[in-house]
Amino acid sequence: MKANHEFQVFVKPIGASCNLSCHYCYYRDKGELYRTGASLRMSREVLEEYILQHSEACPTKVINFCWHGGEPTLLGIDYFRTIVAIERKYCPPGKIIRNGIQTNGTLLNEEWCRFLKDEGFYVGISLDGPREFHDCYRVTGKQEPTYDQVMRGYELLTRYDIPCDILCVVHRKNVYHPEQVYRFFRSIDARYIEFLPLVERPSQRENDVTDRSVPAEAFGVFLCTIFDEWLRHDVGNIKIQIFEEMAERAMGMEQALCVFQKTCGTVPVIEHNGDFFSCDHFVDEEHRLGNILETPLVILLESPTQRSFGEKKQSTLPHYCRVCEFLEMCNGGCPKDRIARTPDGERGLNYLCAGYRRFFNHIQPFVAELRDLWSRTSSVYPLKGVPSREAGTGKKPGRNDPCPCGSGRKYKKCCLPRAG
Repeated sequence: MKANHEFQVFVKPIGASCNLSCHYCYYRDKGELYRTGASLRMSREVLEEYILQHSEACPTKVINFCWHGGEPTLLGIDYFRTIVAIERKYCPPGKIIRNGIQTNGTLLNEEWCRFLKDEGFYVGISLDGPREFHDCYRVTGKQEPTYDQVMRGYELLTRYDIPCDILCVVHRKNVYHPEQVYRFFRSIDARYIEFLPLVERPSQRENDVTDRSVPAEAFGVFLCTIFDEWLRHDVGNIKIQIFEEMAERAMGMEQALCVFQKTCGTVPVIEHNGDFFSCDHFVDEEHRLGNILETPLVILLESPTQRSFGEKKQSTLPHYCRVCEFLEMCNGGCPKDRIARTPDGERGLNYLCAGYRRFFNHIQPFVAELRDLWSRTSSVYPLKGVPSREAGTGKKPGRNDPCPCGSGRKYKKCCLPRAG
């Protein structure tokens, strides 16, 4: 039985176990849901059952597995060799399997990188900018800095030419230095960057966030500043997730990032013992829907409870959001961050609203120009240099034509090499 929609699962094969003790980690305490002293290592039985059920439920040609933690590399390479072997065993005919792993990078070595390269893994690595910002909060259990270890891992990934996404948490220390952060990433030849704003709550009081959290307005300035520099120098060379999302929306495509989609619930979590939770940010007893050893994954994905969880994002939008000119870009943002009140006092406004509004307003000329470009050359996605999701009637530019991304270079010298 296949799911009725695309889905992604954050799998926690070692639960919340990690070799670091990052101050802002939202997953570190999730191990308390399970017996003290019990192993958080996913058993062969659960692993095999999960891979089988995911492979059978996936409605698309490409089956994506996303291995998260904690720190999944703690399991060792042999564990992941077992994962790959099980995937091959259960891969349906005509399907393609792709693996992604999110890591802090500190345990990567030559052997790991040979494996990741040979098996075609995509890697996400956490790096909060240059040393002085990264080491603010990303530390070991002894509160020692981790920058050198992470950079060693990143450099290995680069040397082995492994596709690598950088996940940068934007917090109170680095948000006021956007040029420095961005230029650092450019200097290390980053090709894909995600900026994740830190909104950390010490209690359930409205709009109550920790001192580490990013101020909303400052986050907007951070995005605007980086956007301007990226637009001047790096369009087509560096992919920044939130800019890609805005470009896709400008061309009438559905948002890919869950925080900006109309509904959510398509990125659930499966813990080490097979427990299914609605979302990575809602791993708690209230949002535990079942266990894949007892209820098939596809049933949990399609359950009324999970559907209700996803639809609640839209149904609980305050009026202020429903009439907002930027609704189609934001859709209220992530539900976990809806902890503020609107100007007229209604509950449910996203804490980051002021920052997002500033950024969305700032990029309007770019969005308008991109929408116009798309209407004239709709067979090419200008930022990625790859065919569009929906083939249009426009003709693909010739090799010697100006590149649609606006770089001023010929198509053959710009986005064509990345097409396909």
